Amino acid sequence: MTTATSARTDPGIQRDVLAELAWDPQVPSTVVGVGVLHGVVTLTGWVDSYAQRWAAVRCAQRVRGVRAVADDIEVRPADVPGPTDSDLALAAARALEWDSFVPAERLDVTAANGWLVLRGEVEFGWQRRTAERELRRLRGARGVTNLVEVRPARSPSGERARREVQRALSRVLRTDRVVALVRGDTVVLTGTVGTWWERDEAERIAWSAPGVRVVDDRLVVA
Repeated sequence: MTTATSARTDPGIQRDVLAELAWDPQVPSTVVGVGVLHGVVTLTGWVDSYAQRWAAVRCAQRVRGVRAVADDIEVRPADVPGPTDSDLALAAARALEWDSFVPAERLDVTAANGWLVLRGEVEFGWQRRTAERELRRLRGARGVTNLVEVRPARSPSGERARREVQRALSRVLRTDRVVALVRGDTVVLTGTVGTWWERDEAERIAWSAPGVRVVDDRLVVA
């Protein structure tokens, strides 16, 4: 049986990605180009900030039928005085401190030419993701490299952890197509999902499990 997703054409996907970019107020869609080949979207052009670049990628990932996204967008700050690296590093440190879910005291941020490098240790994978998300939003940031290590206080409890992750997945996704396995401190996700949003949600759920140090995401968007 042919599914609606597999029947999508490249021109149809391209139209929807362009429409999604135009719909999202966070993205200056007029300067972002979209090419599609066999369901793989290539984004080109330039934007003023890393936040806009990330928003453009997320727009493409939300569109049904997109198999992967190649991000070739450049970040070119507007011709106005932006924050210095010192200002940007200070703003990053304060952003982490203001987020009550992030252990800012265990993290360190450096800035070089507008690029932020995040280091340190956290107990949960979702804390690592949250810290990076905070830095993406900062004015003047050209990109973020996340080198934070996840060091859980304990390892997940094998079969029990697998059942808990699978139940959590079932509350959000069609779990007949997504399978979670637990190998030591690693959760392995296999199967298929319909959109990149579902893939990201599955990864988020897996990272939320206690004791998980690594999420091996093998899900296919199909």
